[in-house]
Amino acid sequence: MTRERIYLFDTTLRDGQQTPGIDFSVEDKIAIASLLDQFGMDYVEGGYPGANPTDTEFFKCRRTDKASFVAFGMTKRAGVSASNDPGLSALLSAKSDAICLVAKSWDYHVEVALGCTNEENLDNIRASVEAVVASGREAMVDCEHFFDGYKANSAYALACAKTAFEAGARWVVLCDTNGGTQPPEIREIVSAVIAEGVPGANLGIHAHNDTGQAVANSLAAVEAGVRQIQGTLNGIGERCGNANLVTLIATLALKETYSSRFETGIDAERLQELTKLAHAFDELLNRSPDPQAPYVGASAFATKAGIHASALLKDPRTYEHVAPESVGNLRKVMVSDQGGKANFINALKRRGITVSKDDPRLDKLISIVKEREATGYAYEGADASFALLASRILGTVPDFFRVESFRVMVERRFDANGKLKTVSEAVVRVIVDGETMMSVAEGHGPVNALDLALRKDLGKYQSEIADLELADYKVRILNGGTEAVTRVLIESTDRSGARWWTVGVSDNIIDASFQALMDSIVYKLLKNRDQVGSIAAE
Repeated sequence: MTRERIYLFDTTLRDGQQTPGIDFSVEDKIAIASLLDQFGMDYVEGGYPGANPTDTEFFKCRRTDKASFVAFGMTKRAGVSASNDPGLSALLSAKSDAICLVAKSWDYHVEVALGCTNEENLDNIRASVEAVVASGREAMVDCEHFFDGYKANSAYALACAKTAFEAGARWVVLCDTNGGTQPPEIREIVSAVIAEGVPGANLGIHAHNDTGQAVANSLAAVEAGVRQIQGTLNGIGERCGNANLVTLIATLALKETYSSRFETGIDAERLQELTKLAHAFDELLNRSPDPQAPYVGASAFATKAGIHASALLKDPRTYEHVAPESVGNLRKVMVSDQGGKANFINALKRRGITVSKDDPRLDKLISIVKEREATGYAYEGADASFALLASRILGTVPDFFRVESFRVMVERRFDANGKLKTVSEAVVRVIVDGETMMSVAEGHGPVNALDLALRKDLGKYQSEIADLELADYKVRILNGGTEAVTRVLIESTDRSGARWWTVGVSDNIIDASFQALMDSIVYKLLKNRDQVGSIAAE
């Protein structure tokens, strides 16, 4: 059976940039475009040339090798010819393979936003598409607010879509701009558009996630006949985001409902790079990947409950809807106070430690973990701290150094200019190979000062931690009052790109931080020696 082709249109660099807190530089856009191109997207939309200096600079060169490079912009204005419209001229001058024109398709917006007649808007669409086709570029039209417009005035919304298609647009994209349309409505309206003469092979869907259904709406549109899907990496976008292309790609490839009927440009080999792509994009944004993201999140194939883990180890299909390796992810059986022996045995096995379920040391480890979690520790989110604890009980951990004492001082005082300032200073006394060293450091707050002092001089191990960086620091108060117990979770990384998490718990936030910092350093030293995950259980 011949499968129909679904074309993937990525708008991360344009629509995704509307995300609060995200502002791509030209260099960012070049890097992201390369990621998308190498992965196999059909279209990469780069932005709006002429609208801002960044996008104008970005479009001075073609930025993709295989994917069609797309410029985005408005149709011409009413009362101005296509050849004399500055915005359209900027689009036609951009170094792109295709041009995507945004056109109003809701008569309410035509009147309020454009201030022209319905017929003038249709003329704008027709003339703009014809100008793009005449330039030798592939033309496509985003029918903005199409579904809301259709529900308000179906005849006019259809007229906009048909005008774009008849003028030569390769793709007519139906946009759920406000994100409020429901999947049954999507199916019904897409079917009506096709029935009115715009073929599904020329239709696309652009869904927003305001009701949490952008992926569902995109799939509903595919089922109804559209053959292009627009979306963004990890679902970024204004308000609640856009359709998540990462989720859509995996679903189209791995779910029989779709994979038996459709194909994309992403083959099985490339699909195994999906998790890497999603995480690389988050790294570029300098944010931690969403652990609960479908398919690619760290928790997507994680199991915590003991009864689930036991079944999972017998046959992964009992609690996995797809194989994690198919999208480049990993199975993870977590350890916690809810976990049984199966969880712990599997967690240890992943670290190269084979232990019998009858080994008394395993019972001791389980008992300690459960006791600690009862006091506030959370090893499910602190993999490195668990590895160290297990290694100390089931094997050995070298005594790299010992902290004899530490002191942290916070002083509020006036500086030489009479300005009030708060100064944090830490003093750490460390013993390495019998030699005592004392380090002092000032920092932006007591924890930062303690971290700087602790890593200032570790003797012969100092060079080994030179590339160690703290990527994130999280504090959670576990109970109320001024004597509250505090849990600190620290995320660390190094030059290799590896990341690990450590935890500390205390009624003193500095002490909790110190525990997590110590574990981070010791784990790094073990990692440097390839001893993490290779400690034998005798």
